[in-house]
Amino acid sequence: MSTGSIDLTTISRTVASLAVGMVHTLERAVVGEAQMRTARGNAWEAVCADRARADQRAELDRIVAELTASHEPRPMG
Repeated sequence: MSTGSIDLTTISRTVASLAVGMVHTLERAVVGEAQMRTARGNAWEAVCADRARADQRAELDRIVAELTASHEPRPMG
């Protein structure tokens, strides 16, 4: 083999690498960026869900406090 020759395994790896990159790009174009599930997207969804639950708990606490404040105890006896 001379220094100017190309090894067949090098060509195969290069073609495979290019094919993987092309498939990945095509997948993004077909599926769309917004529909792809990513770790970052999953984490953001979890943060938003936690915030929504915290808002619901705060609202429920406010309603309970309001009801408790407006409730007059009945005299016993």
